[in-house]
Amino acid sequence: MNSALSINHLSCKYDQQVILESLSLKVEQGEIVCLLGASGCGKTTLLKAIAGLLPLSSGSISLRQQTLDDGRDWLPPEQRNIGMIFQDYALFPHLTVAENIAFGLTKLSSAERDAKVQEMLNLVHLQDFAKRYPHQLSGGQQQRVAIARSLAYKPDLLLLDEPFSNIDTQVRHELIGEIRRLFKQQGVTAIFVTHSREEAFAFADRMAVMNHGVIEQYGTASELYYHPSSKFVADFLGGGSYLPAKRVSEHEYQTELGTIAAKAQQPIDLNQSCELLLRPQHLQLQAVEDSAIRVMEQQFMGDHCRYVIHACGSELLASSNQPLTVGQAVEVTLQPQGVLAF
Repeated sequence: MNSALSINHLSCKYDQQVILESLSLKVEQGEIVCLLGASGCGKTTLLKAIAGLLPLSSGSISLRQQTLDDGRDWLPPEQRNIGMIFQDYALFPHLTVAENIAFGLTKLSSAERDAKVQEMLNLVHLQDFAKRYPHQLSGGQQQRVAIARSLAYKPDLLLLDEPFSNIDTQVRHELIGEIRRLFKQQGVTAIFVTHSREEAFAFADRMAVMNHGVIEQYGTASELYYHPSSKFVADFLGGGSYLPAKRVSEHEYQTELGTIAAKAQQPIDLNQSCELLLRPQHLQLQAVEDSAIRVMEQQFMGDHCRYVIHACGSELLASSNQPLTVGQAVEVTLQPQGVLAF
């Protein structure tokens, strides 16, 4: 199966400083891919390279088997049929919603353009807002206008840079679900940039976790969360804590909490010191009358609480099915399924 977008060994430099290094990525038709990472890791640089806004130092980019850039042949941005939605949406403040959507449809007749605008308004549920100006819309409505404008000319690829960062938290989750359903309905191939793992989990089919210009790991959310290839990926995708251990058999590790079964994510020799990644759900807490282990911190997460405890010389994240208070004595029960060794 041929990929919609194929990036091979791409490198980019700014003033001789390498920003992206030998990066490869394939995106299938109709797939939503997230570039996830901290600020400065190269996410937006990769989007700009795909859009043709930055030159490549080496490597190649192809879209639907057409070479966009390989260091010799370079296709200008306006000829790539790629839509791009910026963090601030880049709507024209002096144009109405309908005029913003119609802006790029210059090759259509007036009747065709009006029909396309109405189709896009219906698609994003803004039929009653056609004559309003951007400043008269909420952040979520402005986002839908930007998406409608980008989809109006049927791009082969849609690029979104931090598309939900300006949306109120209370409506962000609903909007993410709405736009994902829209993209799937229209068969949109999209790449979006975020530093939020929650947005990535909710919106993407696959995720590329980036670190210092390279992709550390690429896969589905569950693959990356439950089988991270490195401590960097594990730490970025979910809170956890590390317990010192020593490998004593093929699948067993000796720790201060006893012998724990775990899966090695990297080569670990017998009797070699290592660390076990314990997610909060691996450590269940129960209040007791007396114990050397006590709750040090409570972190209210809305639908549940996380706790920090001090056990075996380590600070560990844990969870509990009952409310606990700071300073309370607890005992720890280990749920070893899915523990990883690094």
